[in-house]
Amino acid sequence: MSLEAVLRPILVIGGSIALTVVVVWLIDRALQRIDHRHPETPLWGLLRRCRIPLQALLAAALLLGSYDQTRIPVVVHHAAGIGQALTLVLIAATAWLLVRAAAAIVESSYTRYAASARDAARVRRVRTQVTLIQRVVTAAVIVVAAASMLLTFPQMRAVGTSVLASAGLVGIVAGIAAQSTLGNLFAGLQIAFGDMVRIGDTVVVDGQWGTVEEITLTFLSVRTWDERRITMPVSYFTSKPFENWSRGGAQMTGAVFFHLDHSAPVEKMRQHLHELLQESPEWDGRAWSLVVTDTTPSTIVVRALVTARDSDALWTVRCQVRERMIDWLRAEHAYALPRIATAPAPALRDGPEGGRQH
Repeated sequence: MSLEAVLRPILVIGGSIALTVVVVWLIDRALQRIDHRHPETPLWGLLRRCRIPLQALLAAALLLGSYDQTRIPVVVHHAAGIGQALTLVLIAATAWLLVRAAAAIVESSYTRYAASARDAARVRRVRTQVTLIQRVVTAAVIVVAAASMLLTFPQMRAVGTSVLASAGLVGIVAGIAAQSTLGNLFAGLQIAFGDMVRIGDTVVVDGQWGTVEEITLTFLSVRTWDERRITMPVSYFTSKPFENWSRGGAQMTGAVFFHLDHSAPVEKMRQHLHELLQESPEWDGRAWSLVVTDTTPSTIVVRALVTARDSDALWTVRCQVRERMIDWLRAEHAYALPRIATAPAPALRDGPEGGRQH
């Protein structure tokens, strides 16, 4: 074996790998410098995540264009298979690079918007939209890459005409079979751009109170107050009613009910409620009230209304008002707590025949 036969494969393969490493290193250094010069945007730092797919792309492209120059007998004998394999790697690396770059651009855009926006509800809406857009882009890139990889096989190109001829029938059958999946897909897009529900919204679904944690193209996850996760298809939110406590602004109004005796000092309770709210950092100061809303033969129903900046703060305020008001009533006005009136049983006496009578 001649020296040229040994050096040629080393130069071709090693040169391609070395050139790939050098080019990617230079690009990474350039992105790092730009990132230091422009700290206001995280785009350049996020684009550095594309190093590995970029290396795979450049290496596959260089080897695809030069592998036949190695003149190795095995390579020459299997040139078609090696070329096919490198083409598949090139397509996969390109798709991987596009997905990483799209994710970096979307994440950078959202981060800059969230840093400058003041409306929390609008930020959650944009977050929901960009998340679903990123998922749609990823799915589209994967589908196109898979189709491109299949079309590289001669057998697939040969049956292309038959596939196109039967596409109408297959589309009808697939549409019927995947009706539920397609419904969830379009429901996900409707939720994202119809602003029905957003990531971070507080919702009540089937009597369960929680926060929307994740929205995908097919399902939605709600995190309940006790850390459970409720997962349901997104079509649920377009076909059934649900409560969204965050829509139209995060500010909320809540009520606390007290069942008390008729002698309860309502005016003093009203004054004490105001004092409690002034000491509570969760109360937003917008409104409050305390009124008697109902009566029964033994009790009255007193309703206290409070406001808060969001659902979590409202829950805290309601619990504080309930606990501290009951403590105050028990300590200062115990007579106001509901009581059950009872009477002593009549005394029993002996009857004329030894039995007991009333």
